[in-house]
Amino acid sequence: MARRPTPVHNRNKRIKTVESKPVYYDFQLLFLVVFMVFLGLVMVYSTSSYTSELKTGSAFFYLKRQGIFAVIGIAAMLIFARIDYHIWRRFAVVMMLGIIGLLFLVIIIGTASHGATRWIQIGPIQFQPSELAKLAIIIYTAHMATVKSARISNIKVLAKVAFFPLIAVALIATENLSTAIICAAIAFMIIFVTSPKIAQFVGAGIAVMLLLGIFLMVASYRLERIKIWLHPEKYEKGYQTLQSLYAIGSGGIFGKGLGQSIQKLGFIPESHNDMIFSVICEELGLFGAACVIALFVMLIWRCVVIAMSAPDLFGALIVVGVITHISVQVIVNIAVVTNSIPPTGVPLPFISYGGTALACLLAELGLVLSVASRIHIPKEY
Repeated sequence: MARRPTPVHNRNKRIKTVESKPVYYDFQLLFLVVFMVFLGLVMVYSTSSYTSELKTGSAFFYLKRQGIFAVIGIAAMLIFARIDYHIWRRFAVVMMLGIIGLLFLVIIIGTASHGATRWIQIGPIQFQPSELAKLAIIIYTAHMATVKSARISNIKVLAKVAFFPLIAVALIATENLSTAIICAAIAFMIIFVTSPKIAQFVGAGIAVMLLLGIFLMVASYRLERIKIWLHPEKYEKGYQTLQSLYAIGSGGIFGKGLGQSIQKLGFIPESHNDMIFSVICEELGLFGAACVIALFVMLIWRCVVIAMSAPDLFGALIVVGVITHISVQVIVNIAVVTNSIPPTGVPLPFISYGGTALACLLAELGLVLSVASRIHIPKEY
């Protein structure tokens, strides 16, 4: 009997036009996300109360700001979850071009903080376009990879799919190499899942390593970070790394207790940001740190199940992008805190202080919930 060919082109057309109604809601994923947001708020208060009172006179300053963005992010997540994710394909190109425009504005009129220009200030509102870029790259790359899925093994087609994401990555890399690496990983993994060929990705990997080497050579402070990583005790800038390791070591198995950290009392600069995991280790111990990592593993596994059950390629690729974003960022953050890789500024998802990052990440999870809600579960008889 002759095999019936798979209708690839027809399948892509159906993805563009059919808007399915929700038939299922993933409450397990929703519970995990909300629980981690509240855990993040608890840890932001625990790690920032001392610094906040010194700087602002209120121990709740950073908690209030993070709480506002948490409410905005949860609202965005629920709204995105209700909207059919196929709708975003219509705006994918516009979103990508808009983000590239914002990244250009950062270079021209961006606001500097801690020696890096990464923010745009509009009145009292300050946001980080590189965080919005992650969401735009996920939607745009998933859309283009779906449209070109039948011919994406062609190097020219692959280049067209990756062109705008690579421009965004290059613009981000001028001031924030770590975020640029995460954005590149998102686009790379979406295309990798779609393309059947491996050889072209080996070439792309070599090209990325060469570009990374150029970035390290151009900026001397990046090479300095490698020296600090190897011998933090010999450099003044290795102070934060050493204090982070002291915090991790002093926590023991069960920690000193929530709110009882010593290292957060001015020893670890900005302990509520990128180094928050070290304070978790100090206050909650190895057990608490393992529980936090287990929460991320459960969240990622839940997303993997949704990606494998997604009703179409576009939905699956969206979830792959979100999985890549969360997993790479968690791995890099914990690796930096434990001095396993050179120091770089990457927040811990859901936990670290940062309003734009939290709101955008929750919006991404809203897309995942939208995909999950359109999975058709067969009835059992």
